[in-house]
Amino acid sequence: MRTDLVSEPGDATRPNEDFAGVGLPASGQGGCVILLDGVTPPRDGTGCLHSVAWFTARLGGALTELTVSDPDLTLPEILSRAIRRTAEAHAHTCELSHPRTPQATVVLTRWSAETLEYLVLSDSVLLVQSPDGTVTPVLDDRLARLPRSALATDALIDANLRNKEGGFFTVAADPSVASRAVSGTLPRHGVRALAALTDGATRWTEKFHEGDWTALFDLVAKEGTRSLVDRVRELESADREERAFLGRSKTHDDATAVYVEL
Repeated sequence: MRTDLVSEPGDATRPNEDFAGVGLPASGQGGCVILLDGVTPPRDGTGCLHSVAWFTARLGGALTELTVSDPDLTLPEILSRAIRRTAEAHAHTCELSHPRTPQATVVLTRWSAETLEYLVLSDSVLLVQSPDGTVTPVLDDRLARLPRSALATDALIDANLRNKEGGFFTVAADPSVASRAVSGTLPRHGVRALAALTDGATRWTEKFHEGDWTALFDLVAKEGTRSLVDRVRELESADREERAFLGRSKTHDDATAVYVEL
């Protein structure tokens, strides 16, 4: 099995709010990938004493431990338990009902000799390649389907759209959100490789339109995750002033990509 992982902050003066890991059980059977993209809050706060980076580290650690150690749990069950465990770690000090309490997007996969399970929540992306080279994106596209006018302000998003029916969902402090994730199971023999990417890395396709999902996957497979992030940074820097490519709230974003060849 080949693995390749890169995670780079969008701003060298700020913590990287992404989390990524590859888990390989001691039994030698199967493995997992965990990817989180922390949601950067507005300046008026989150009601929490802890940073988004603290939240993604705690949640990512819980997801890794549960995914590797308990094969009888489904991925939605694992996510629900990890959310609850993380919430309990700071419920006595923080206002977890605040609409901007630390939160994240999620990609979670786990494979055995027979199956590959997947779970995606919000705008991070999982790409799955079959033995014949076909690349299938697994997407939670609820955020992308919202009209741009609905995303005009943070206050409007928090009041009407975030973790609401008709809006979109992210992991925060409510374990029930796990049931909102896009999840499923594939036969293991039907998967040759996979890539998990935060939206800072998927800008190559989604914002700059340099190639479709298959082209992005081929780039990562041939040149590595580092090459993808470097290319995104070059495109971001070239478009720093003109902002010809809309939908970028900041010039650079935390960018994380994980590639696994099974």
